[in-house]
Amino acid sequence: MAFQSFLQVFFLALISFLFLYRLMRYKNGCSKSSAGIVELLLNIHWVYGWCTEILESCKGTFVWEGPWFAKMNLVATCDPVNAHYVMSSSFDNFPKGPEYKQMFDILGDRIFNSDMDLWKNQRIAAQGFMRYHLFHQFLLRTIRDKVEMGLIPIIDHAAKHGLVINLEDIFQRFTFDSACILVTDYDPSCLSLELPQVLFSKAVDDVEQAIFYRHLQKWLNIGQEGKYKKAWKVLDDVLAEYVCQKRKEANKPNQELESVDGVDLLTSYITEKESTGLKCDDKFLRDTALNMIIAAKDTTSTALTWFTWLVSKHPIVEKKIINLVYLHGALCEALRLYPPVPFNHKEPVKPDMLPSGHPVHPKTKVLFSVYSMGRMESIWGEDCYEFKPERWINERGEIKHEPSYKFLSFGAGPRMCLGKETSFIQIKVVASALIYNYCIHVMEETPVVPAVSVVLHTENGLMTRISKRRE
Repeated sequence: MAFQSFLQVFFLALISFLFLYRLMRYKNGCSKSSAGIVELLLNIHWVYGWCTEILESCKGTFVWEGPWFAKMNLVATCDPVNAHYVMSSSFDNFPKGPEYKQMFDILGDRIFNSDMDLWKNQRIAAQGFMRYHLFHQFLLRTIRDKVEMGLIPIIDHAAKHGLVINLEDIFQRFTFDSACILVTDYDPSCLSLELPQVLFSKAVDDVEQAIFYRHLQKWLNIGQEGKYKKAWKVLDDVLAEYVCQKRKEANKPNQELESVDGVDLLTSYITEKESTGLKCDDKFLRDTALNMIIAAKDTTSTALTWFTWLVSKHPIVEKKIINLVYLHGALCEALRLYPPVPFNHKEPVKPDMLPSGHPVHPKTKVLFSVYSMGRMESIWGEDCYEFKPERWINERGEIKHEPSYKFLSFGAGPRMCLGKETSFIQIKVVASALIYNYCIHVMEETPVVPAVSVVLHTENGLMTRISKRRE
């Protein structure tokens, strides 16, 4: 699941879009009763629902001019045909662009910031390393060990003492540790009974937050450059140490490098640099490691959170989840209803026309509401709001394939998420360990609702009480 924090910059614009829409009438016939800023503030927590409501009434695509202070136009859509066109058919006309790179300067020129041949070469290398049998071996061992020695002791402790714990926080710690190990083979140990604050993890959080505010500064006169620079230095220092250690290991005799446990990604980049044709200097390795860690940090934990919550609310589904095909269907269904990244964004280089008939020009933001797409009756049928894993299983009892442009949780086209299978493996291992062995009771007094954020976190966490299942 790719890093999408760029959309935080557009979140304020989206709020303005929803507000202004309720004040105005548009030529295409889409209209709503007017509402004031008080209503907006009172309902800000349900911005995803508002967006879905508007797109439903506008047959999947909405055009908006403004706001005046942002100097941009917006086409919001959840039309799968538009998604296929932008992300596949007309891919070259909708790159990340220089604005993205400027915003995310901390990521350097690596895979999430780059376009054209630079991006293509890096993607080919990353894809090859992630499909390498030794990495797959390393992935399975890492997830197994982190579950057995990190996750289960915390869950057992909570169950034994009747504690209420925030599973969302636990999942975030699990995925951050796992990502760091898979990329660098070093464990920051966020996931332990003490639930410590780890400097490296906090620095990543601070960078993501500061990026949002530093680019709103021109609008709101608020900035966090100091926090950004401090966090950047922490990341540089930690990653420099990781890279240094990896180079030392790579200089050992070949027989010492061989391991039945597999190989991490950073080691592959160092030892296979000649075959990739990439310039694997220290900066390249630093940037690549950071890109990959951030890519996996929040999205997998968010998917785990909503999946666990949905299953806890549907006992019939919980009983069937022992079947691996049904488990996969339930995961896809959770991702359909609660995509970790609820919005995706593109911008054309040249004037273009979407299949829906809407023209777009350079500086037009094409905003895909992935959240709304999963709740469109025209796409998923009358039961689109229901949690129904069966919709993903065909008559032969096999997983039913749905086009990526209809199910955008992992993106679509050439930039489809490289970590899709890695994410599924992590979620399945964690879900199996928890649901098969424990009863998860969600605390009703703490509502589980989406937070107003670029990543679909919960507003209040997933507060739960855990008990062991009877054998």
